Order: sequence, then structure tokens, then C-alpha cells
Amino acid sequence: MNKIATTFLLSVLFILSACQMMQKDETPPLAGAKMGGAFSLVDQDGRPVTDQSYTGKYRLIYFGYTYCPDVCPVDTAALGKGLSQFEKSDPARGAKVQPIFITVDPVRDTPPILKSFVANFHPRMVGLTGTEVQIAAAAQSYAVVFERGKPNDQGAYLVDHSRTSVLYGPDGQPIALVPQDEGPDGVAAELARWVK
Repeated sequence: MNKIATTFLLSVLFILSACQMMQKDETPPLAGAKMGGAFSLVDQDGRPVTDQSYTGKYRLIYFGYTYCPDVCPVDTAALGKGLSQFEKSDPARGAKVQPIFITVDPVRDTPPILKSFVANFHPRMVGLTGTEVQIAAAAQSYAVVFERGKPNDQGAYLVDHSRTSVLYGPDGQPIALVPQDEGPDGVAAELARWVK
């Protein structure tokens, strides 16, 4: 290999390693954001859980409800498939992510309903519910807004809510929004970017 080719190759390797170092040291976009924190809820098996139940895990959290006619199932499917893609490409890092679906409709979303719902999207996804007071407190802590609509003649209603998926670190601190609207590829790419 001649001197010019060697110099060029070394320059490319230096640039690539510098880019990797910058990416590893990149500050998460939600660093320092006032969101997340303590909650006390019940999982899809009826067991009490708190935020401390997931210490040491990256938490991929989405607030929604099982009776949602369109958005929540699509978003949750993208999150589940994206996590599955990430697990396939990097099983060790994928295993560090706990997907969590928290209902904003605790009146209808009982543990058995949630269990059936989350099972459709990822084998490790957990569904959390609680009393209306507990859900309101969790939503407030996690910067989620929601409002139950007026029931129709059959008693059915919709719940308007924030449509965000957020990745939290093993210490519970917010890291980044996860773009479920970009489908599984966007979810997998964002997980690959931030999960260490």
C-alpha cells in the first residue's frame, strides 16, 4: 500500500472513530427534563408495582388505552415490533429495555383487559392500571395529559391523550422521545442510539 493510500485510510479511520466517540458522549435530548418519577400502580397480573420495580432497566413508556379505536394499537404495535427488531440485532442491549403501557382509562382497563391487550404487541410488554387518582398522578409526573370524553347513548366514550413514547434510563431519568409514528424502524433506531 502506498503512502497516500495509507494516509487516506488512517484519516478515514480517525474520522469514523471520532464520530463514534461523539455519538457515545452525546447528551440525550430530554436530559434534565422534569418528567418521570414515582408511581404506584397494578400490572396486568394484578400485582402491585412501583417505578422502583423497573430500576436498572431502560423503560419504554407509552400512555394510552385499550378501547382506543385507532391510534393506540398502531403506536403500540410499532413500539413492540421496533423493540423486537432491536432485540434481534442486539439481544444483550434489547433485553435491557422494558416496554410499559400505562392506561389513561382505568375504569375499563382492568388487569385482565390489559393482559390480553399487551400480549398482542410484545411478550415482555407490561400493562399498568390503578385507581383514577393513581393514574392521574402518574400521568402528571410523566407529563401526559388526558381527558375522558362524554359517553354516548351506549355508555361508550373516547379518551383524548398525549401521544408520546418516551425512553427512560435505568435510573428513571428521561432520555429521548421514541418516534413510534416512524414505525418499527424508527423505534429500533432510537433504541440503538440510546440504550447502552
